[in-house]
Amino acid sequence: MAHEYLAKISGKQVFNAPAREDYPAVGDWVAITELDAERATIHRVLPRKTVLKRKYIDQLEPQVIASNIDVAFIIESVGRDYNLNRFERYLALVIGRNIEPVMVINKIDLIAGSELNRNLSQVTKRFKDIDVIPTSTILDAGLNGLTARILRGETYCFLGSSGVGKSSLINKLLGKEIIKTNTISHHTGKGKHTTTGREMYFMENGGIVIDNPGMREIGLVDSNAGIENVFEEIKAIAKKCKFKDCTHVHEPGCAVRDAVESGEFCEDKYSNYLKLTREAEHYEKTKLEKRGKDRQLGKFIKKAQDQQKQQES
Repeated sequence: MAHEYLAKISGKQVFNAPAREDYPAVGDWVAITELDAERATIHRVLPRKTVLKRKYIDQLEPQVIASNIDVAFIIESVGRDYNLNRFERYLALVIGRNIEPVMVINKIDLIAGSELNRNLSQVTKRFKDIDVIPTSTILDAGLNGLTARILRGETYCFLGSSGVGKSSLINKLLGKEIIKTNTISHHTGKGKHTTTGREMYFMENGGIVIDNPGMREIGLVDSNAGIENVFEEIKAIAKKCKFKDCTHVHEPGCAVRDAVESGEFCEDKYSNYLKLTREAEHYEKTKLEKRGKDRQLGKFIKKAQDQQKQQES
């Protein structure tokens, strides 16, 4: 029987967690001890199948968004925030973690059918192997397609900016208004942060759904594999480059740049590839530099401790 507890982490668990990402996150399975009917202590986080992480632009340490995710629904709504480059960023984040992505174009009631068809054509052309579901909570469109994707015993995460309709979609799937929702700001045209924390919900069919606050910053963490998968066409074209270590920026004989200039490959997608690659490389470089500084600090502390012991003996 399912039961909810107000749980805290044991002192030993805190001591054994080397980084913030080792603390329990939404989606984790944990070992607990019941204190009473309402409280429990978390002793251990069980091994995670998948971990979805991002970094803030001005911070190195990553933030765990959710864990043990099987499928990520990447939500964008038609209108001001609709952007194919942002889809690619989310895809790199998700695929790099071995999580299956499903793209959801929401609020299709706001545009004419011809415009929706153009959007769908652009998406399917740029993302050939990704499922795309157009939805509207006003028209109840696409909800059956979403429900059909949610299976018993699997965990699903809804990702997207504020105001794209994540919470409204989950309310529809649950069949009740559990999550508070809000309207778009008429002044800015942007969504408001109605969802302030990550919440887990259980579907009647046994599927698990996680709602996330809107994310304006989606910094990539350890996403080289994800970028390669999202831009596999570039990887294939790059085999014809003159140099094996071609960065596809300025080298002569670059097959990728030739494909862009001839119109064979999308210039916007190429530009986004360079942007995401630079970001991922910067993260890796910064992480290595931090490790080097931590090792130097560790050696300095050990040397100081050894010297103090010699003086005391």
